[in-house]
Amino acid sequence: MNVMPEQTLIRPSTDADIEPMLAIYRHHIRRGVDPSYFGDDGALLPDDLKRRRRNMRKHRLPHLVADRRGGVVGYAYAVLFRKRPAYRYTVKHSIYVHHDHLHSGIGKVLLPALIDACAAAGYRQLIAYIDAANAPSLRLHEQCGFRQVGYLPSVGYKFGHWTDVVMVQRSLASGGTAPPEAWLAPPADED
Repeated sequence: MNVMPEQTLIRPSTDADIEPMLAIYRHHIRRGVDPSYFGDDGALLPDDLKRRRRNMRKHRLPHLVADRRGGVVGYAYAVLFRKRPAYRYTVKHSIYVHHDHLHSGIGKVLLPALIDACAAAGYRQLIAYIDAANAPSLRLHEQCGFRQVGYLPSVGYKFGHWTDVVMVQRSLASGGTAPPEAWLAPPADED
């Protein structure tokens, strides 16, 4: 018997998604292996996340949610890799899946949508930092065309032990083979 995967809608996040995204975030930083939040106690507040989303929209940075049956089961976003103008075509991303929906195909639809959104916005390189122990995330990124470009041993300390981080990268559009096109005007603020 073939079981069809449950339908997942990928869409831009809204302010109504803030609380479910924060719940996913808090779970992962308190129990997960995400290296980007060492030392963070999960104190991100709803207004902080609203402000971040608003800033991302001004820079045409995607902030997406995975929605199943009207509930947020994952989210992903990209931020500027570095603030200096020379790096303006490179972004780094984070992806989070609700712990009750891990290994259910959310990442397999969410990450490609984020890749497409970053390419459509004119970005040329997409980077991620992944805990070396997070084999499912490393496999997902490899399946989506990322390749390992760095390995940072013992750079994080969480849950009583040192963790290594793998840096992965994927070209978008024509990547570094051609000069970037002219930037489009950023979208108007939606709030």
